[in-house]
Amino acid sequence: MVMILRPLYLGLVANSFFLHPTSSFISPIKKQTNISMSSSSSSSQSQWSESPNASTTDQDLAKSLSIWPLDTYNVNLLNEVRHKQYTNPEPLQIYDLVVIGAGAGGLVSSRQAARRGAKSCMISAELAGGDCLNAGCVPSKALLRCAKLVREARKVAVQNNEYGVSFTRQNDGLEGTTEDHYPLEVSVDFPKIMERMRKLRAHIAPVDGHARGDSLGTQTFQGRGVFTSPSTIEVVEHGKQLGEESNPILHFRKAVIATGGRPFVPDNIPGLKEAPYTTNLSLFNLQQLPKRMVILGAGVVALEMAQAFASFGSEVTVLQRSRLLSKGDEEAAEAIKQTLEDEGVKFLSGVDVNEVTTIKQATSNDDLPLMSVSLSCSEYSEPISLECECLLLALGRTANVESLGLESAGVDFHPSKGILVNDFSQSVSNPDVYAVGDCVSDVPRLTHVSGEMAKVVVQNALFKGQWRLSSLVVPAVMYTDPEYATIGKIHVDENNNVVSPVESNEKVDVYKAELQHNDRAILDSSDKTSFVKISCKKGTGTIVGCTIVSTRAGEMINEVSLAMKHDISLEGVGRNIHSYPTLGEAVMGCGIQFINSGWETMN
Repeated sequence: MVMILRPLYLGLVANSFFLHPTSSFISPIKKQTNISMSSSSSSSQSQWSESPNASTTDQDLAKSLSIWPLDTYNVNLLNEVRHKQYTNPEPLQIYDLVVIGAGAGGLVSSRQAARRGAKSCMISAELAGGDCLNAGCVPSKALLRCAKLVREARKVAVQNNEYGVSFTRQNDGLEGTTEDHYPLEVSVDFPKIMERMRKLRAHIAPVDGHARGDSLGTQTFQGRGVFTSPSTIEVVEHGKQLGEESNPILHFRKAVIATGGRPFVPDNIPGLKEAPYTTNLSLFNLQQLPKRMVILGAGVVALEMAQAFASFGSEVTVLQRSRLLSKGDEEAAEAIKQTLEDEGVKFLSGVDVNEVTTIKQATSNDDLPLMSVSLSCSEYSEPISLECECLLLALGRTANVESLGLESAGVDFHPSKGILVNDFSQSVSNPDVYAVGDCVSDVPRLTHVSGEMAKVVVQNALFKGQWRLSSLVVPAVMYTDPEYATIGKIHVDENNNVVSPVESNEKVDVYKAELQHNDRAILDSSDKTSFVKISCKKGTGTIVGCTIVSTRAGEMINEVSLAMKHDISLEGVGRNIHSYPTLGEAVMGCGIQFINSGWETMN
């Protein structure tokens, strides 16, 4: 038996790997009909226009919102989630729930409150849908699908491959080629890949759009929400200043802060702030494939995009200060690193970035800049420089808590970690204010966590519930190929305040099943280095953690999450019949190991 640390959460930019938080797959509840909605949401004057018909002002606004180019799909997106002209509704005398923020947490809390009879509204400062829809889970997964297709296509483009499938073209009539067939090269049309992403993102957008909120009975205000007292919020409308008489003032019984987070940008690297670097906010605006990509960071976003862009044909170098997935399973990190290296991704470790130099700025929307990154690392005795057309910063997240008037509301917060809450997702200093999602200190920054926290808040704030964050069992997935999935819980201290996870000294038994022996993996020619690890309290079948590396890890982890949530022992998992042949049998395999450890045998 082995002693390990309790698995910790992956850090991921608003990752959406669950039923969309504002999906209509919920039982119908009669919506409120006494709330005045804005009539301008469907007005033709509020519509965006495609380039080149769009005004310079509109083009600049779209770029400031990190939505570019202004093609049909991005225009459709913006017409749903950020109306160009918008007349805010007339405020009610008082709201049961006012929500600042329009990402997953804001959408779920405001809409579920309305569906349950409350007078609610949501304040959207930039793009409804937040990072998840616009610059995170949705666009990234669209790119990962194309990247996987490229890798699969290259497998069968090889002559005499094991699958017996190949691409060929008919002879072109040239002399000497009458009876010959030639394997086709797999080419990548990067602008088409990005166009597909924009098309699918726009297709999903109406679920998060203003009209959808109206139909469910919640008001939407466009502007910046700022607390002016412990029970009032001013909506600073676009183009106006705080305190202007025309700004709506919202009075509330309860409020929710759901302002999300943003990419962390270090301020101690000379030349970085002046360089045309990229974050997840601007990455999905690329229209040309960068020849060279340097990624600063070695977490989930870094590794997902490293694999994707390497598949598309970029020369990708990942700069890591410590090991990959520093808070995750070391064996899993090594397996994924080996896969990415085999696919052409280069890793440099122990990196200190000394300086970023801008060699050339992009001269047009279709152009790419050129930068040089000077660094020291373990692989070289002297400092080296790497040139790249794309420098992607993937160094984690910072909570959006500035300029919210939190001091006026009496809401305690940490300037980078976020709002301080208790086990009920309630502000530790103002019991009428709650917070959810990436703006909250010490919770996993995942889209499905935001959505689940929103449900907790609605129950506790409006219906005197006692739902606890510490009761949540949360899976997290990195969507590389193979995927990497873990599971864990939110931690609270002796005062029931949410705190950072701490390393556990609790001894555990670890049960491991390797997928190289799984029949489905063998038949698919996949998962040769994949595995499932399930940790139990020592001497018991009580599951306390799980790590899965597999092409289907994101699907497989949910069985373990269900078992942990409902106190199903590992024996119960092992005795559950699994379909054959499936990769999920590896989860059952860990259960069978546990059962076999207590077998009676005949002498």
